[in-house]
Amino acid sequence: MKIVIMAGGVGTRFWPRSIPSRPKQFLALTSEETMIQETYRRFCEWLPPSSVYVITSANYKHLVQEQLPKLADAQLLLEPDQRDTGPCVGLTARYFLDADDDEVIVTTPSDQYIPDSKALIDSLHQAEQAALEQRTIVTLGITPTRPETAFGYIQAEERSLDHGILRVSAFIEKPSLFKAEQLVQQKHVYWNSGICIWKPSTIAYYMKQHQQELWTVLTLPKDQLIQAYASLPKVSVDYAILEKAETIYTIPVQFEWDDVGLWTSLERIHAHDKDGNILQGAGSAYPYAAKTNIIFLDHGKAVVIGVEDLIIVSTENGLLVCHKSQEQQIKNVLKEIELLERGH
Repeated sequence: MKIVIMAGGVGTRFWPRSIPSRPKQFLALTSEETMIQETYRRFCEWLPPSSVYVITSANYKHLVQEQLPKLADAQLLLEPDQRDTGPCVGLTARYFLDADDDEVIVTTPSDQYIPDSKALIDSLHQAEQAALEQRTIVTLGITPTRPETAFGYIQAEERSLDHGILRVSAFIEKPSLFKAEQLVQQKHVYWNSGICIWKPSTIAYYMKQHQQELWTVLTLPKDQLIQAYASLPKVSVDYAILEKAETIYTIPVQFEWDDVGLWTSLERIHAHDKDGNILQGAGSAYPYAAKTNIIFLDHGKAVVIGVEDLIIVSTENGLLVCHKSQEQQIKNVLKEIELLERGH
């Protein structure tokens, strides 16, 4: 089995730490290592480095090489542009099929927190056996611990294929809180980890079935592909393939996991002070009568008085002051600001 770490995202919700020139997968958010360094090390603990690949957009090539100096050039796959996970996974399949290599691959995000590597490895070995079958996709489903509105969900059938591998009946987009509360009470409902186990030929089959125009572009000669890639639609692999596939299974797992998609993700990972504040960065934060805030300063001093449940982040790229209940709006607000600054 081979691992393909997808590292082309922008990570807008972690602004102003995560910016287009250095997005969150290249930041140290959960430990002293950056997210991509953690992910790479996790897989190299049990696979030879020659079996671990990274796919990222061409403009992040230098960051990958800087942070993963042991990654061989042959293990670094480049997207000509950022077009979401659908084109990314399709291009990955094309790379391996061009090399006449149809070994099972694991496509995985670069920015997940998984402290129990052994439990992950065991699950992937189990998934590999099922994924050897033609046209079979296997996902890892995370057993929910709370009603979460920031994750997608997987609904599975009760009957098991083999040793707890369940057939997927539906994918559910990020739900409302009311819907999430209902989902976590149901049997065989899991968080969608975004980790998929499949053969390159399986990816190609479903691309041809459900995304023919996209696949036609992805199989162009390389010089033409580079020209055409930026015109591809931004489409997630969930929408492009997973929601439409006929033969897709999930393996329920119970290990600790987080996709570290929002500032409040850090509350589940980092220690806090006696008032529940998380204080990070090289700067100095002084909370007074302030509770359950997340404060990051990369320089200087901040005095925070009498507030609760705020996210306060100051870097050379900007200042964010946001109530935790509104952090899902960060991405949308930044888009609006970008349009305003362009004069639209």
